[in-house]
Amino acid sequence: MGCVADETPPIPAPPASDHGSSPEGGSKPPRRGLLVRGASAAGARTGKVVHGTGRRIRRATSAEGAGESGLAKLIELHALNSFGDMLITIALASTVFFSVPTGEARGRVALYLLVTMAPFALLAPVIGPLLDRMPHGRRSAMAMSMLARAVLAWTMAGPVISGSLTLYPAALGVLVASKAYGVVRSVVVPRLQPPGLSLVKANSRVTLAGLMAGMVAAGVGGLLHLLGPAWPLRGAFLVFVAGTLMAFHLPHQVDSAKGEERAVLHTTEHTPRKARLRSVGPSVLLALRAVASLRALVGFLVMFLAFLLRSDPVAGLQPTVAIGVVAACAGAGNAIGSALGSWLRTRRSEAIVATALLLATAAAVAAALWYGLLTVALVAATAGAAASLGKLALDALIQRDVPEAVRTSAFARSETLLQLSWVAGGGLGITLPLDGSLGLGVAAGLLTVSLLWTLWSLVRLGGSRPGPAARPRSVS
Repeated sequence: MGCVADETPPIPAPPASDHGSSPEGGSKPPRRGLLVRGASAAGARTGKVVHGTGRRIRRATSAEGAGESGLAKLIELHALNSFGDMLITIALASTVFFSVPTGEARGRVALYLLVTMAPFALLAPVIGPLLDRMPHGRRSAMAMSMLARAVLAWTMAGPVISGSLTLYPAALGVLVASKAYGVVRSVVVPRLQPPGLSLVKANSRVTLAGLMAGMVAAGVGGLLHLLGPAWPLRGAFLVFVAGTLMAFHLPHQVDSAKGEERAVLHTTEHTPRKARLRSVGPSVLLALRAVASLRALVGFLVMFLAFLLRSDPVAGLQPTVAIGVVAACAGAGNAIGSALGSWLRTRRSEAIVATALLLATAAAVAAALWYGLLTVALVAATAGAAASLGKLALDALIQRDVPEAVRTSAFARSETLLQLSWVAGGGLGITLPLDGSLGLGVAAGLLTVSLLWTLWSLVRLGGSRPGPAARPRSVS
């Protein structure tokens, strides 16, 4: 009797092929090997591109002493912040704005403003003084802002699908955390300013990094939304977790508050002498009022044009196309204003602020008189450029006129006021009737009042002159 092995028929060898040798020969088919080698080469090339891109980004953020001072780390952190905020904005817009008819969407956005913006309007005046009292915890404050938004983004992933009202309290938390981060960031920049770089240029570089990250995030968020409305929020969760860790890698001087005091944003003849020494000065107040008007205009245009173009798109365009064109113009204007800020001359900052307000007023008047795609795009671009340029000019004035001991407090309080101005402008935009000429006419009228006030204050100043910074630095 033969063994089992003898009874088993032999396994036939694979037929010869022109594409390669048999497995017994010990070699893999060339086709498969070619695919493996191709995938490996593609992966290597992708890795080189990513590594090279990262190296170029790091080189750009670290230029002109920013790497040694620690500003580069803040630039990268702000880019992450803008990326995450944009992902949350896309998720909320898809649920609150685009997913329902225009009339219902306007009511839901009005509810969103009421539930989120109104409490923030009450909280905003508290943020500046609160941060004044915790100067040694700025890194922790930025990290907590990131962590809070990470948790809230994950929490909103469920309600954003169902449209539950629980979405709104979470959105309020995101808004407050985002604005608190903005206030702390404005305070941190002077602490990380490289010796050879002006504060205006430092702020400009931080702002540009945020704009570029936001544009990239808009594309990524759109792709994630194709997977489902909750996916942009899950992406934001990961981004903010990374930001939480990155915040603690900022240099230790961020938490230094040696010699700092709280700023006074106004003075009168009855103000005590010690408080007057902590005043920001008339030039800063002039610029602060003007830039607050420009920031309110931006908030107004965001809310008003979003609904106006959706219900009555200009030039016969599709609503999404019209909104996209205007948004692109606003983003381009913002980038142009940030780039122009690098060439600001601090001695002419008052005139730059007044000019920015004048251009924005003229664009709003033109859009109200000749409402159309061209004028709407013009006012969006001008508002973005003017607000960005005006903010950088305001930063220059704070650097020039405010004593060093109260400079960080002045940044915190001015940023809080500007954030509140955006809220007020957005609230006005959601309440006005959807009539292009009427709405833009109201905006133009309010800007005209602010412009006249600014020009009158500029005449009273009699040109640029030394402010409180010329006084002795010791204000104790």
